[in-house]
Amino acid sequence: MSSDAHRDEPARDMSTWTLDQLQMFIHDAHGQQLETARVAAQGHAYNSSRPLEARRHWAKLSLLANRRMLDSAERRSARVAQQDFMLRTWVIDRLGPDDTDPDWSPEALASDTLDTLTFTPTQAAGLAEGWRDLPIEQIRELRRQKNLTAHLESLVSHLTPGPVRERLVAWAATRPLLP
Repeated sequence: MSSDAHRDEPARDMSTWTLDQLQMFIHDAHGQQLETARVAAQGHAYNSSRPLEARRHWAKLSLLANRRMLDSAERRSARVAQQDFMLRTWVIDRLGPDDTDPDWSPEALASDTLDTLTFTPTQAAGLAEGWRDLPIEQIRELRRQKNLTAHLESLVSHLTPGPVRERLVAWAATRPLLP
């Protein structure tokens, strides 16, 4: 199957494609095509009638499509990271963690999350107090921090006690304060 044959067919139902077909398509896709493929693969991952390992393979394919979106506009990086974190957390919660695969490792996800945050919880909380008076760029950054921490409540239950877990617990407590 040539991905070029389907490149200009937005109405094509990718939810019926096999894992191999969708994977081939993702390698050549761009923009909205990647988003459509990401959603289709994620739908298969969520399908509880599929075997556990098949669901993990579909989730991995969804992550691939999502991460390929980073090749385009930089402004998408926060959205890509959020989608990545949410799906990885879902897999860890529903299908179980796997410390042999960094995508399904709670500790790796915790580290990846902390690496994307530009403020400390204390800084974010301080800025959030008067957020309406901040320049729009800072308000956007606070909103970005809020979006990038949406998965923390679920994630922290999978982490062992320690400094990383405590930092994420602090972020989870700060998140509701953000615009």
